[in-house]
Amino acid sequence: QVQLVESGGGLVQAGGSLKLSCAASGRTFRRYVMGWFRQAPGKEREFVAAITWNSDSTYYADSVKGRFTISRDNAKNTMYLQINSLKPEDTAVYYCAAGLPGDLGADRGYDYWGQGTQVTVSS
Repeated sequence: QVQLVESGGGLVQAGGSLKLSCAASGRTFRRYVMGWFRQAPGKEREFVAAITWNSDSTYYADSVKGRFTISRDNAKNTMYLQINSLKPEDTAVYYCAAGLPGDLGADRGYDYWGQGTQVTVSS
């Protein structure tokens, strides 16, 4: 069992930056692939980024490549999402998720989810 808690969201102007964190409970954190998803108002939840257990591979949605960076610190049971050059279309609730290796880009690839943190980008 893994419990996930996101933090770091907020209101920021376009072009600004934020760093989201996802703190995980449990000693098995390092077993899991970790991912970030987001859901904008009126839209379905979408994949943002994922990282393998040892950080040797990262994956990004095309819409965030070059602006978002996913990372993790297994010693701290924490995953991060550095978001730069924010755009109004990045406004969404951001969720972290954990799962065993599988379909990293889809909801079905993850077994555990956090409650989400709101990111709002003003123009």
